[in-house]
Amino acid sequence: MRKKILNRIAFALILSLGLGACVNDLEVTPIDPNLDTADKVLDSEEAFGQVLAKIYAGFAVSGQQGPAGDPDLVGFDEGHSQYWRGYFVCQQLPTDEAVNGWADGDLPDLSQVDWGANNGFIRQFYYRAIYQVSLANEFIRQAKANGKAEYTKLPQYMAEARFLRALSYWHALDLFGNGVPFVTENDPIGSFLPPPAGTEARGPELFDFIEKELLAIVGDSDNDSQVLLDAGQAYGGQADKAAAWMVLAKLYLNHNIYRGETNNVYYEAARTYLNKVIGAGYSLITSADASAGDVYSPYEYLFLADNYKSDSEIIYSINYESNYSRTYGGTTYMIAASIGGEMVPADYGMANGWGGNRTTKALVNKFESGDGRALWFTEGQQLEIEDQTQFTHGYAVTKFKNKTRTGGVATNGGASDWTDVNIPVFRLADAYLMAAEVDLRLDGSVSGINRGYLQQITDRAGSTLPASISLAWILDERARELYWECHRRTDLIRFGKFTTGYNWPLKGDDLQGKDVDSKFNLMPIPFTDITANPNLKQNPDY
Repeated sequence: MRKKILNRIAFALILSLGLGACVNDLEVTPIDPNLDTADKVLDSEEAFGQVLAKIYAGFAVSGQQGPAGDPDLVGFDEGHSQYWRGYFVCQQLPTDEAVNGWADGDLPDLSQVDWGANNGFIRQFYYRAIYQVSLANEFIRQAKANGKAEYTKLPQYMAEARFLRALSYWHALDLFGNGVPFVTENDPIGSFLPPPAGTEARGPELFDFIEKELLAIVGDSDNDSQVLLDAGQAYGGQADKAAAWMVLAKLYLNHNIYRGETNNVYYEAARTYLNKVIGAGYSLITSADASAGDVYSPYEYLFLADNYKSDSEIIYSINYESNYSRTYGGTTYMIAASIGGEMVPADYGMANGWGGNRTTKALVNKFESGDGRALWFTEGQQLEIEDQTQFTHGYAVTKFKNKTRTGGVATNGGASDWTDVNIPVFRLADAYLMAAEVDLRLDGSVSGINRGYLQQITDRAGSTLPASISLAWILDERARELYWECHRRTDLIRFGKFTTGYNWPLKGDDLQGKDVDSKFNLMPIPFTDITANPNLKQNPDY
């Protein structure tokens, strides 16, 4: 696999995209005539590459001046509005895998699955996702207008921008449904109130757009002049075909939720693209290198400060280098917020702990004795959550650490406020579990080859693969393998376990957990956007 590491992204970039965006603006350009505009700045292929880097950077940092001070989104706390932190809040805090104890506004409502139509933390991610779409739209628009024949890399750059747009649109579809505002590079700039993607919360319109875009950029449509690099040929953190195949597989696997009806054709399509991923040359890391002084397990390799070395298993990542990408979001948030109580921050490569996130007994109890993926700090912690605000209620999670494989410190030479840990957005074990799930949904049993892949996962973990594999086991194994990687809410909804039929501590604002209204399977379109844009329609029952 040819996977170089792109540690330094050009964050200090171009003014052409209106980077200090008002939260209600979906398309913005500078109005000050003294500022450089796109037609002046985008005068070389290198300039296009730099602007593309800004779109990538929008998933990693929160503005132009890390860690804070010049935000992309005006009017929000810059740390809370960072992309992956917002996604974690929406995908993890409402599940059995995580609970947050901070009394920040309406943040506790996320862990209680009891939010309203104007929850500030849901609203922040909504605007961040739409902002990322806007950046990609403007890049594609300018590439069409100002690109030249001699810019031989520009078609690939455009494919990458389309992937990043599709990724954010998929996140928006998954969280907010088919009625989110829909804009592409073909829509006018300025005083334009975008229509929703579709008239109903569940429906085909946004699904179809994302699918069409991804099929084009992997070269599987009639319009494939802009194609991503082949799997394994990209830099670390750069989108390639395998990353797009994973989003396609996710889209197809969850199609019955997004479209509101089941069609086995989509499960077959998920199988097709998962087989492409699995056949692309990735492999699980199954052995540690003690001779090199490594002190962590192969599973832990995936979540350390040098996890760029794990590119044989990590398919797509959001990259961090603490000297160049400082943020109060990303893996800084994921690690620092999980350190508190009697934990020593330096043991995890951090200078400070924020004492916020931990897990519930519902996750802890899924692990059998000896499973090496059960990475908790328990000293001074109690398993039962009796008070949401107390960090010591619930086990602390030590899965992500700002330490290297040898136990050393990261870039800054000591315990740091900032991390070097890349976010593994997609990795091979996820694809293996998805492939087995597709087998069960289509055929009622797991194929021999996919059972062999599951055996690799459980062997590495030190756990047991059951003789008979069920969908219930797949859901639990996904929790064991993928916890805190921002899959859980989507998984629980797909399996029909998010609102009813399965409970965990704090769900429904109850210490033991209780069923909640089915409306929570979708998050609300923020009230601020509903009032600002009469074209939009609120999701049902909010």
